[in-house]
Amino acid sequence: MSSANDPALHRKGLLITAIGGLALSFDIPLIRSAHGEFWSMLVLRNLSVFLMALVLWAGLNFVLRRKTVLVPGRKGLLITLFYGVNSLTFMLAVFNTTTANVVFILAFTSMFAAILSWIFLGERPANATLLTMATMVFGVILIVHEGLASGNLFGDAMAACSALMLACALTLSRSSGADMGFVPLIASATSGIVGLFLLPEGGLVVADPVYILLNGLVLLPLAFWCLATGPRYLSAPEVGMFYLVETVLAPIWVWIVFAETPTTQTLVGGSILILALLAHSLWQMRSKVRAAKAADSATGLPFTG
Repeated sequence: MSSANDPALHRKGLLITAIGGLALSFDIPLIRSAHGEFWSMLVLRNLSVFLMALVLWAGLNFVLRRKTVLVPGRKGLLITLFYGVNSLTFMLAVFNTTTANVVFILAFTSMFAAILSWIFLGERPANATLLTMATMVFGVILIVHEGLASGNLFGDAMAACSALMLACALTLSRSSGADMGFVPLIASATSGIVGLFLLPEGGLVVADPVYILLNGLVLLPLAFWCLATGPRYLSAPEVGMFYLVETVLAPIWVWIVFAETPTTQTLVGGSILILALLAHSLWQMRSKVRAAKAADSATGLPFTG
């Protein structure tokens, strides 16, 4: 029985992926809690992720008794570059606009990926996907318009750039077919090293470094591992839904801790994004169930999903 049809494995996948989405939702609140200068925070966050990646890589090699490739081939290097730029623009967004704007605009990553896959891989999105994309564009326009009015346009633009870079990395990873599991962790070193050369004269300036180190050494590696492991037990649409956990929870954590209340227009735009993505994910899952039933009917086997 496949994991898709095994209730126990499906529940395991739901638990693992939910943990990943929950861990990722603390990223921005922990960045804000550390109260640091931008380049100092970039260095601590990204180099701690890189350090933990090396520890995990060494441990995996020891357990499996074989060498795991960190960055596979030339495409791996290009994907590393995309992830590195994504990391830098993400931090710029966090420091220059509201948490709600960052996570809501980042939710547009899946739609960017669909467009890039259509252009470069010839994978034309379904009509329902195109409708979802149009709806999400409207939601992003509402958020960005609010940013223009409040002077956060640069931060909103960096969030959009981060989403685009992540979509480029995901599309290229899909086309390569290689195991890119360690690439986003290794890529964190690129912007972290850049930050070393741009630190203030006094060195690292972070009031509470324990928060950013907790983020980089524990929560981010945990989040990346769980979300990368989820597809072993769940369908891609189901895993994609758990990325929305950060979109929903991160603004709530920041609101509770820092009293940073999203504007009404941002909430409306964000709600449009979340509902559009949720509806699209549910439609994809339902389509897969119908396809599985049709395949089973054609082969004469009972459907067990």
